[in-house]
Amino acid sequence: MDFDFSDDQEQLRDAVRKWVDKGYSFDRRRAAEKAGGFDRAAFGELAELGLTGLYVPEDDGGMGMGPVEGMVVMEELGRGIVLEPLAQSLIAGAVIAGYGDTATKAAWLPGVASGEKLVVLAYQERSTRYKLDTCEAKATQAPGGYVLNATKHVVAAGDQADAYIVPAKVNSQLALFIVERASAGVTAKGYGTQDGGRAAEVVFKNAPAALLTTDGQTALEHAVDIGIASLCAEAVGVMDKTLAITAEYMNTRKQFGVAISSFQALRHRAADMKMQLELARSMSYYASLKLNAPAEERRAAMARAKYQLGQSMRFVGQQAVQLHGGIGVTDEYIVSHYFKKLTQMEMTFGDSLHHLGEVSARMKETAGVFA
Repeated sequence: MDFDFSDDQEQLRDAVRKWVDKGYSFDRRRAAEKAGGFDRAAFGELAELGLTGLYVPEDDGGMGMGPVEGMVVMEELGRGIVLEPLAQSLIAGAVIAGYGDTATKAAWLPGVASGEKLVVLAYQERSTRYKLDTCEAKATQAPGGYVLNATKHVVAAGDQADAYIVPAKVNSQLALFIVERASAGVTAKGYGTQDGGRAAEVVFKNAPAALLTTDGQTALEHAVDIGIASLCAEAVGVMDKTLAITAEYMNTRKQFGVAISSFQALRHRAADMKMQLELARSMSYYASLKLNAPAEERRAAMARAKYQLGQSMRFVGQQAVQLHGGIGVTDEYIVSHYFKKLTQMEMTFGDSLHHLGEVSARMKETAGVFA
């Protein structure tokens, strides 16, 4: 199998890396964090690069690209621990394009592609514990559409979004709806997250909702799997930069008159970090390549990838802090922010324990047996 990237993919990577290096400095990130964890101007710059329309078809104003291009972009954004939730635009573009009718696509896809409309997935509830087939949200038919009643938690940039993709049950069937934040009955209470970003608790009380699809279970699983693949790629970028920062520190920090990188025990720990990074990278590739596979195969692949990424993120983050010593946990030093990002990512779209259960549940009778 050829794992080389095409010229177009390398050019895309180079464009995003240049923006991260030149346009998204650590100081700018700190300023965005202090201002609430979301910078609309930075999100607009991502849109100007065409990234918000990555998964939107060209006929609807997007770039019409696929999972590999998404992986390339998210890796580079991970290197800069970019706060703005581009993955949510990827989810929205793919789900609306894949499941919406002609009118819904015309109403939302051009805005998603241009970055004018930030549409985020609002699916988590307190009782779900990452399970996608559990939903207490209810939608009922009303004159002119539906009204929705729900409380959704940890909604990415929920008080900054223009609209939400919300799963809710109509009778006993799960469906997906689009609800505008400006609609009556919608209340979003924002707060900062551990990694410096922004989330919100969003309450829908008889809020007007537009039906996106009645096949809500299939569409929701697909949406979350896009999120997992994006997160895996982003985590590879975060770990790659974390390792680079740690190696630079080890080469400059001196103890007993020599750089600490000369100590064999510390070199071994850095080598173990590199091994975990490369294992995570291979599983990220695996997740992206399986994103368009049949649902059962795709879901199993995402669980495997997210479990391994969870293990790698925890190891790389903790080792980076240990190798830095006390400075590694100070807010003024950059590696602590990479560590916090990795810690939060391990729990996003299902933590490691949840995905270990998913891997186990999807094992066949022949698992581990060679015919």
